[in-house]
Amino acid sequence: MIMGKKKKERKMETDSAPIGNAEQPDGHEQTAEITESGKDQPTAEVAKVEEKPLSKKELKALKKEEKKAKKSGKHGKDAAGGDAKEHAASSTSPAPAKKKKLSTEEYEKELARLQIELVKLQEWVKYKGLKVVVVFEGRDAAGKGGTIKRIMETLNPRICRVVALGTPTEREKTQWYYQRYVPHLPAAGEIVLFDRSWYNRAGVERVMGFCNEEEYQEFLRSCPEFEKMLIRSGIILIKYWFSVSDEEQERRFQARIKDPTKRWKLSPMDLQSRSKWVEYSRAKDAMFAYTDTKQSPWNVVHSDDKKRARLNVICHLLKQIPYEDLTPDPIVLPPRQADKGYIRPPITDQTFVPELY
Repeated sequence: MIMGKKKKERKMETDSAPIGNAEQPDGHEQTAEITESGKDQPTAEVAKVEEKPLSKKELKALKKEEKKAKKSGKHGKDAAGGDAKEHAASSTSPAPAKKKKLSTEEYEKELARLQIELVKLQEWVKYKGLKVVVVFEGRDAAGKGGTIKRIMETLNPRICRVVALGTPTEREKTQWYYQRYVPHLPAAGEIVLFDRSWYNRAGVERVMGFCNEEEYQEFLRSCPEFEKMLIRSGIILIKYWFSVSDEEQERRFQARIKDPTKRWKLSPMDLQSRSKWVEYSRAKDAMFAYTDTKQSPWNVVHSDDKKRARLNVICHLLKQIPYEDLTPDPIVLPPRQADKGYIRPPITDQTFVPELY
């Protein structure tokens, strides 16, 4: 019985031996089959099978694939979504893949082109008597002010103006909440840019405890209705939310601390917002749940890259209002009027600014 059992075991070994010795058309295929079966790992003999040298055609194709991987920004990273940190971030928010830094020359060239289009839009708004409201909201140091500045740079302040209200007075606190914003709404042929707006109640007032629970809940109920009223009255309402990462916000705060010309931008409220990052996130998500409506949706701007964010917002804004080019015909400058004997008073009678430079 024992001898018969040993013979049977030897026979099983010899039956399995040809796996490593038998000729196979391709050593890779055999290894793949064993691995895919999930039953056994490749034997030592299979591992010894030498790989075929790649042909010139295969080498060329491999190099081409490597070049494509480099261009797509995935070279050296996990193809599913970069390194572990990026993958974790992408699971919580659809942030775009990091792009190459925009050169100053490229940025200024495109900005100049878009600003010409903004002038055309401004003339169309004036000509057609349109009423436009653009709301800029987002975290502190997210880039709202810089974007507004670039929009306003080439526009007529009598047509397009910025509204940035301060802390409400004691009297304003007793008014209907939206009352302090209504006087700043546009008339026909005007554009108003709100640098922060009635959404203060859903953000800073909610997080810092400047309003009670009843006032907050009332805002969430009434805000969509208030905006519907504005839209029904003929106002074109566009809302932007500037989203910035905590790392980039900290970098900008540190830059403001070091720069005397920007230090005024840092208020005690801004500093407190760092310690309440999660509370602000919760408040923003709740606000979106109530006010991101079909009639008045939020447009989220990824603003870690300031230059790209500015260009993206201006480009998007131009697409929201169909307009035509009303550029006037070339202007001919008339000749200056002749003096005709007029004698001006002595120049010494005037007070001049000292020329120190």
